[in-house]
Amino acid sequence: MAIEPYRRLFRLPGVGVLLVVGLLARVPATAMGMSLTLHVVETLKLGYLPAGVVTAASTAGMAVGSPLAGRFVDRYGLRPVLAVTTAAQALFWSCAWALPFPVLIGAAALAGLLALPVFGVIRQCLAAMVPLEQRRTAYSFDSMFVEVSYMTGPALAVAGITLLGSAPTMGAIAAGTTAAGLGLLVLNPPTRSAAELAEPQVVVPRRAWLNPRTVALLGTVSAATFVLTATELAVVGTMNGSGHTQWIGLAVGIWCFYSLAGGFLYGMLSRGFSPLALIAAMGLLTVPVALVSGGWWWLVLALLPSGLLCAPALSSTVETLTRWVPAGARGEAMGLHGTALLIGGAISAPIAGKVIDLYGPSWAFVAAGAAGVVMVLVALPFWRRDAQAAPEPGKVPEGLSA
Repeated sequence: MAIEPYRRLFRLPGVGVLLVVGLLARVPATAMGMSLTLHVVETLKLGYLPAGVVTAASTAGMAVGSPLAGRFVDRYGLRPVLAVTTAAQALFWSCAWALPFPVLIGAAALAGLLALPVFGVIRQCLAAMVPLEQRRTAYSFDSMFVEVSYMTGPALAVAGITLLGSAPTMGAIAAGTTAAGLGLLVLNPPTRSAAELAEPQVVVPRRAWLNPRTVALLGTVSAATFVLTATELAVVGTMNGSGHTQWIGLAVGIWCFYSLAGGFLYGMLSRGFSPLALIAAMGLLTVPVALVSGGWWWLVLALLPSGLLCAPALSSTVETLTRWVPAGARGEAMGLHGTALLIGGAISAPIAGKVIDLYGPSWAFVAAGAAGVVMVLVALPFWRRDAQAAPEPGKVPEGLSA
């Protein structure tokens, strides 16, 4: 039956628990950005520009810290990294509400640098626990849980800051992040499979796997989040302009449901597709949304084709990266994947906003889709270059051993 791939996945020891822990751990993580923004705007009464400065500092810290945390996991194991980052998050979020604004900027950057690496860790551990032939199903399901966390975390942050204030909300984030870190510490999922651990352990030089093809893949990861962020802003701009502001939350929620459905269906396929094909298709299918006019429900319906490809596109990039990168560098690679996601969203927001201001929200759909297609075309020449398979577990190519 069609759902059998998921049955086989959840029969693997520890996989179901890891996915559930990953979902619960990501909810407070996805609430952080919105909490910082609303704290600065609503509690400190400083406006959106200062709020943007704080969130930018936090994002910059995470972009740098994500691959560093992954590299430390590769070298020293999971528990030391979890212990340090859990303590750092508990300290920051328990007192962030009381910090003066200048101090908050620096503290947010440091907290971002020492962020709990839950996204990369879950993906790294899935690669160790799930056989290669089942990773598509595993990462598709994981992408669905990521979607759920992004639908839940920011909404809870808005409700918390609005109804309870900054101190209780940030205290809840501190408690949730601490619980997530402790849960992962206790669970201690493997970062390498038994076969990989049986091989001689060597330090994998970065040049053994961070080649032009891998960089091109990371570029398409940024392109995917560029498309998604710009599309979301275009939806908001379109519905604001047409007087349907009250339905924005529902429209974005339905769009997220499309992604959930697409991820579920993709995980049941017997074979996957290239990330290039999925991201290019997502971009191409985003462009025609600019032609939609009339009621907001037509806009939501027009988002269906591209929306179905969101989760499959992102999960395919993770699956491909785990095939290309040796086990000894998988943590750093997952960290770079997370950085690429952040870069795409950070670049997209101001560009899409400027397009909306100058030409209207319809052109933001065009810009979003075109950016995805252009990045795929840029990546294409590198895709088969250096197309040698990733080294066997525990091994590096001849001449590259440290």
